[in-house]
Amino acid sequence: MTNYLIKNGTIINEGIRVIADLLIENGRIKKIGVDLNADREVQVIDAKGKLVLPGMIDDQVHFREPGLTHKGDIASESKAAVAGGITSFIEQPNTIPNAVSQEILEQKYQRADEVSFANYSFMMGGTNNNLDEVLKTNPRNVAGIKLFLGSSTGNMLVDDQEVLEKIFSSTSMLIAVHAEDEATIRENMAAHVEKYGDDIPVSCHPAIRSAEACYLSSSKAIELAKKTGARLHVFHVSTAKETELFRNDIPLKDKKITAEVCVHHLWFSDKDYESKGNFIKWNPAVKSAADREGLWKALLDDRIDVIATDHAPHTLEEKSKPYGQAPSGGPLVQHALIALLEAAREGKITVEKIVEKTAHNPATLFQIEKRGYLREGYHADIVIVDPEVDWSVDKSNVLYKCGWSPFEGTNFHSKVIHTFVNGSLVYSNGKLSDTHAGQRLLFDR
Repeated sequence: MTNYLIKNGTIINEGIRVIADLLIENGRIKKIGVDLNADREVQVIDAKGKLVLPGMIDDQVHFREPGLTHKGDIASESKAAVAGGITSFIEQPNTIPNAVSQEILEQKYQRADEVSFANYSFMMGGTNNNLDEVLKTNPRNVAGIKLFLGSSTGNMLVDDQEVLEKIFSSTSMLIAVHAEDEATIRENMAAHVEKYGDDIPVSCHPAIRSAEACYLSSSKAIELAKKTGARLHVFHVSTAKETELFRNDIPLKDKKITAEVCVHHLWFSDKDYESKGNFIKWNPAVKSAADREGLWKALLDDRIDVIATDHAPHTLEEKSKPYGQAPSGGPLVQHALIALLEAAREGKITVEKIVEKTAHNPATLFQIEKRGYLREGYHADIVIVDPEVDWSVDKSNVLYKCGWSPFEGTNFHSKVIHTFVNGSLVYSNGKLSDTHAGQRLLFDR
């Protein structure tokens, strides 16, 4: 394989910013230093004035394969991911069929091995009746167990308290949860149907998938984790009140209960439903500006540990339906890192903190082997960003299979120009390689 020498880049890693060179040999980071020379033939990339970052590890995506590939698939969405600086992803089990048996789970891994441009792991799904299958999950090569405590595709709602306690008590693996209280949501929906009939405005979405529904479910999950000693990770925290449930007084490696926030909850607020409509309809819902402010505060003071996307594409036709029929979710992997860098440009966060929350912390939290940092001997999952280029998102430059983005019309001031996955240059100056460089993630556990 080709070896590379990245020269004169601004390397941002482990809270430090330094202008240096980085040598890639045989898919790994061979050396980081000043005025490096290679012992063998290399391709030199001049990164002067550019940011050199560890690739983003997205701990929550829905790439729709199998069963929903009209929306997206592993190949198409991993292409979009590497174009956006995401070099590893953890995909969720609510495909069709649901990944709730070891056989179906392994079929997804086999498919990714054939077609993925980024590194990959898939979560095992828990249901009300598959505990035996859940307990067969190998902690060495599977990211964790995913539980939906709010409605989802297929038979994945886990609402039996006895089953929940058994799962929490029976596994030492990380348990990730979608936490929204189903009974509260159903009650809210019934009230809105009574008021509006079939014409519920999308602006009511955060009242239906309410802050109360989120807090009730998250707090119950955390209470159960404390009771059982389970390792709990709460996905897509969306309210300021929920952030009060998490700690920042111990190191991440020692936390038993952790939290994630998604880019859309940091970027949009309920004011945006008027212009974006169903295109920002997610579960949990985008909520108030005050909630968004609370999420930023918790992210910066380390109560929230990880930033992810919850990338979940749907077709334009599906999203154009009335509120009650339009599915929740949207595509984000191509624009997540760039949106965060825009926030850094606006002074909301430092690039060092972005790297911590998108690369270092997911690697630490999931105990991913030799990824998430720019360290000698680690896999060369690297992103080079031009921090001074103006461009706008439109359908002509969107790579998602669904063909649209909630960021359409947004002007950004930085751009991913190169992405390496396991030392392969999979994306360069707007062009994708044909190399399926992704590898199965392994975990130090």
